[in-house]
Amino acid sequence: MRKFFKAVAVVTVFSVCEKFLGFLYRIYLSRSIGAEGVGTYQVALSVFGFLFMLICSGTPITLSRLMMKYRAENREERVAKAVTAAVTYTLLIAVPVCVILYLLGDNLSFLFADRRSLKVFFILLPGLIFTSVYSVLRGVFWGNKDFLPYSIIELLEEICMITVGIIVITLMHDKANGAFGAGIAVTTSYLLSFTLATIVFFARKGKLANPKSEFKPIILASAPITAMRTVNSLAVSLVSVILPHRLIAAGFTESETMRLFGSAAGQAIPLLFIPTTLIGSFTLVLIPEISENYYRKNNLALKRDVEKALKFTSVLTCFFIPVFFVCGKQLGIIVFDSAECGEYLTASAFLMLFMGLSNITTSILNSMGCEVRTLLYCVAGGVLMLASIWILPSVIGIYALLVGFSFVYVITTVLNLLLLRKKCPEKPKIVRYLLSSAAITLPTVLLGVMAERLLTNFLGIFFTFLACTLITCVFYGLLAFGFNLISFEIVKGKAKKFIFKKPQKA
Repeated sequence: MRKFFKAVAVVTVFSVCEKFLGFLYRIYLSRSIGAEGVGTYQVALSVFGFLFMLICSGTPITLSRLMMKYRAENREERVAKAVTAAVTYTLLIAVPVCVILYLLGDNLSFLFADRRSLKVFFILLPGLIFTSVYSVLRGVFWGNKDFLPYSIIELLEEICMITVGIIVITLMHDKANGAFGAGIAVTTSYLLSFTLATIVFFARKGKLANPKSEFKPIILASAPITAMRTVNSLAVSLVSVILPHRLIAAGFTESETMRLFGSAAGQAIPLLFIPTTLIGSFTLVLIPEISENYYRKNNLALKRDVEKALKFTSVLTCFFIPVFFVCGKQLGIIVFDSAECGEYLTASAFLMLFMGLSNITTSILNSMGCEVRTLLYCVAGGVLMLASIWILPSVIGIYALLVGFSFVYVITTVLNLLLLRKKCPEKPKIVRYLLSSAAITLPTVLLGVMAERLLTNFLGIFFTFLACTLITCVFYGLLAFGFNLISFEIVKGKAKKFIFKKPQKA
């Protein structure tokens, strides 16, 4: 258990540093190239993200799961073959896709409401090969439970992107060229992570072997996950293509459309993913444990790990909901100098709970071999999302995106929880905990709204944000302790153990 928490701590520290730097970089982008430039960059990045999902999104988690399975069955010789099969399979798809898209050239302009996004897309395209292979090597690190190299490489990739991005954008003048410079930075960072991961793989005695016997297991196991993530990414990419067109059809100008889309998709939504990002490090370490317990039929340990994951997710996301609901406007102005972003954050705050739960339950179910079912759930939510952004922009404008995301995350959360209960021989007891975590956000939000209205005229935007954040977090924490959602005895015991533990003998 101590090894587990140590791994979580390592991944969390590096992940928080990486995401914090990325957060600062997004602020820089918003202020240097504007919401319109961010919108141009975000549209290109969304289409690129769809291609990445199509090529290899299911391969890393499948490879790590097969590595765990083979080692549980004492078939170590198949591990190197599986790694080689995964890398080869990825390259056989990524290289032809890039070549074909470059040959198509300007014929792809129909995908983008603003042609400037096409220019950014083509500078991103070489990075598709680099990041696809790196993602497979990342799966190797997961399968080996070797989280330190992965964490360091991810951080260095982020630092590289930020450094190159600031240098290139500083040398450019207009916002469209700024978006192009951001694309150059992304591609450069992907080349770096690919190079470092390859070096670490061989330095850690990684081996390649004849992959022939492992192509079928890799393809069959990864295809449902790839399909599910591709559907999800396709929905996001289609949103980036369809929503601007529908906003223009509803009467918005091209400039207004890019500004609104940049405020929502490029500024607000990344902030909404902060809790999910923090959960990611916990998930990264826990999922291999869940997979191992599932295949070894350690049912009680499996139940405990599932409960641990869902409880951690619910209480963490609910800590953020009152802050975003109460202080969304201030946060949007402080971070991005955008009141529109702040209004979107407030309207979307309660969605964060479903975003976190959908993410964690999907990861757990995929580690237990339920890829096809999670794919179907994702498709159902995606269809409703696309219907929302097609029909609703003329009625509610950019908020059609919020309605669409709500369909996706609420549907997948509910269906995933039902399936998870069915798959676990020892049923996780989680429903009451989830409902209690959500319920105590309501009085916290009420207190926060009253404090915000009282303090705004006296403290101004920034200090009101700090005060209300402190008030809501402390009040929610007290309620969580009061309703036994967080055990004071466990926290106290862990603190004592950490402070007074004896040094180990050499």
